[in-house]
Amino acid sequence: MAEGTTRTLAVQRLEDFIASVLGALGLPESDAATCAVRMIESDLRGVDTHGIFRLPHYCQRIRAGGVNLRPKVRPVRENAVTALVDGDNAMGQVVMTYATQLAIEKAAEAGLAWVGTFNGNHAGCAAVYSTMPVAHDMVGMYMTVANGNHMPPWGGVERILGTNPISIAIPAGTEPPIALDIATTVAAAGKVKLAAQKGETMPIGWMIDRKGQPLTDPKRASEGFLLPIGGYKGYGLNVVIGMLAGVLNGAAFGRNVVDFTQDFATRNNSGHMVLAMRVDNFQPAHAFKREMDRVIREIRESERMEGVDRIWLPGEMEFYKIRERREKGIPVNPALMEQLRQLAKELQLPDRLE
Repeated sequence: MAEGTTRTLAVQRLEDFIASVLGALGLPESDAATCAVRMIESDLRGVDTHGIFRLPHYCQRIRAGGVNLRPKVRPVRENAVTALVDGDNAMGQVVMTYATQLAIEKAAEAGLAWVGTFNGNHAGCAAVYSTMPVAHDMVGMYMTVANGNHMPPWGGVERILGTNPISIAIPAGTEPPIALDIATTVAAAGKVKLAAQKGETMPIGWMIDRKGQPLTDPKRASEGFLLPIGGYKGYGLNVVIGMLAGVLNGAAFGRNVVDFTQDFATRNNSGHMVLAMRVDNFQPAHAFKREMDRVIREIRESERMEGVDRIWLPGEMEFYKIRERREKGIPVNPALMEQLRQLAKELQLPDRLE
């Protein structure tokens, strides 16, 4: 790990930095800005494995020709409530921003919409997309096939499944909206990579080796595999997500998945899906959000276990993390800072994060 201490940098500075890096590598200004916004939203939520942390790797793929810098993202099948979007091998954040906005537009007219994508790339933090419909008094749901296989089927040893996350967001009134965002593995693959970058060990329960023994050294991750949440139940959820976000869209799933951390040039054909649904399909939005507030408070104020200071709702910690980081900035660990400065030097950017 690089020597030094973790630095905290202003949100806008890091967002501008990402946009300038991607722009220098050939992305159109609008696409570079979209990627920067979505990546920083990941960092704001405290999902440090899916924000600026990914920039050096994205740059490797761009330089290797693995990303289309001038894509035409568009629907190839469409009706009032669904669309299948061809990402044209664009940056994942560009594809999913387009798909989510399309879902919101359709839901505003028809009440709900399901949009699937194929021919895309890694898009970052799931909750970034599931929460976009919330501002429109809509429920949002996002699922994707992960860009690399790190888990076998239940009872197997071949790594044929990814972390395949799911995120569901539900609007509330004065309370923070609900925003569930989980991988279907105990830990996301990015957390393993971050632990390796920081020189840390993994907790027992994240990974096991091919003999079923705990694996705690992230640098030996290739010798084992991630475990599913909830045992066979997590495995089942993982497979269903892969079929709905991958198979249904004609995107990669199973052995067709390209490990984007090892192969920088081959098209990923990443599959994603997003659903947006107006809550006023069922009751007036103000009444629903008022009841959501009541239920949220009921859960939070329920009797706590001894030693527990507070009961948290899904997405609540991230809600306050966003506020904190917007005010105080985003932390960047020394190893990542060194990578970012090297990028800035190579690209001759005016801001080298000194």
